[in-house]
Amino acid sequence: MEAKKSNKADLGNKTGLYFNIGLLVTMSIIFAAFEWPSYDDKELADLGQVTDVIDDLIEIPPTEQPPPPPPKIQQPEIIEVPDEEEIEEEIEVDLDLEITEDEVIEEMVTEEVEEEEDIDEIFTIVEESAAPSGGMQAFYKFVQKKLKYPAQARRMGIEGKVFVEFIVDKDGTITAVRSVKGIGAGCDEEAVRVIKSHPKWKPGKQRGKPVKQKIILPITFKLG
Repeated sequence: MEAKKSNKADLGNKTGLYFNIGLLVTMSIIFAAFEWPSYDDKELADLGQVTDVIDDLIEIPPTEQPPPPPPKIQQPEIIEVPDEEEIEEEIEVDLDLEITEDEVIEEMVTEEVEEEEDIDEIFTIVEESAAPSGGMQAFYKFVQKKLKYPAQARRMGIEGKVFVEFIVDKDGTITAVRSVKGIGAGCDEEAVRVIKSHPKWKPGKQRGKPVKQKIILPITFKLG
């Protein structure tokens, strides 16, 4: 009785094992069926047609467009202009002159008009300049003799040159004496005083005539 029970138990165990193996194989087949790739004949045919179309497009040669024609250059129109008509006009000249061989035609002599010079004009440069009697050496000897050194300038030790301007008139008289550049301390006034006391000069001349001339001379002050 105990042996029969064991055989039945083994048969039941084997049946469960076979069922599980069969189930596993069935599931594997189903899974493989879903995962297996499939191709449609129509889709393959379509891809071939697309390739043919691309090849056809590549083989088409490019078309070249001809360049546009150049613009027409319009030549300028030449219009003939008739020559100007010359107007001939007769000019009558009445030469009612009777000249004989004995008649002598006098030459016309034109006199040069001398420019009138202004009598009161004062010159700075003339053809013959004004000068003191005895020359410039005699002039400075006169100044040295007549000049008195101002006491204020001596006390202050002032030395230098005073430039004096004056006009030599037509008769040689010295007028309009003034200091144009001085050193002060009484020296300017002393230089003007000495020039005013000088005798007449020889007047300057322009075109041989005496004229007024402006002169500027330096007077030197120096302590001995």
